[in-house]
Amino acid sequence: MAIQAATPKRDSGLRFHWWWILVVVGVLLVAGVFAFAIFKPIKVLPRMRLAPGFTLIDQSGQRLTSEDLRGQVVLFNFLYTGCGAECDQMNATMQEVQQRLGEVELGGLPVQFVTISFDPAHDTPEALARYAESLGADTSQWRFATGDPARLKEMIGGGFEVYYAPDEGGGFQFDPTFVLVDGWGIIRGKYRYQVQVRDADRILRHFGVLAEEVQKATGANKLIYEAAHLFLCYSP
Repeated sequence: MAIQAATPKRDSGLRFHWWWILVVVGVLLVAGVFAFAIFKPIKVLPRMRLAPGFTLIDQSGQRLTSEDLRGQVVLFNFLYTGCGAECDQMNATMQEVQQRLGEVELGGLPVQFVTISFDPAHDTPEALARYAESLGADTSQWRFATGDPARLKEMIGGGFEVYYAPDEGGGFQFDPTFVLVDGWGIIRGKYRYQVQVRDADRILRHFGVLAEEVQKATGANKLIYEAAHLFLCYSP
């Protein structure tokens, strides 16, 4: 009579052992996720969406395209030179941010400022040059530009999602807005008035957050920054 050998219990023991390892790893991952979300060790700005592509003409009559600005952090605003006092605060904010850039650890990150006029019928390159001069703008870093009306509407209203429309007095109604775009052409911040923190202070802080990400999000650290984006450790 043949004797049946006993089935070894080693396989079931190994399965049990690996099952507990998987449970422990899962618990640690969940704990890590909660810790990252709660303590937010790294601050990042949200990646809102891609900024629109464009081709404009600046105050010097030179072409300015979205591709020309790749690799640079750009602060945009949108107005028309005939808006008068309504634009004074916007211009003052742009001037203040430009003047205070030295307060931010940019690590060599190039920065540009671009004011886009949605009134090309009046805001010719010559008019934009006079406007820039009246503001004392450093046009090596702060450019003023406009373009084809239909494309402007598509770019500003559709791409940047900033409202403007002609009014009955020959001017424009518009929503005063700044938009921060990173070197990859991704919108990282939108700023309107009546916020709790002054626009210039908030924008400068966000320049610093972007500069730190560019400098540190390399190698293994890139995974950490991607995790921060996943859990949106946002710097308000």
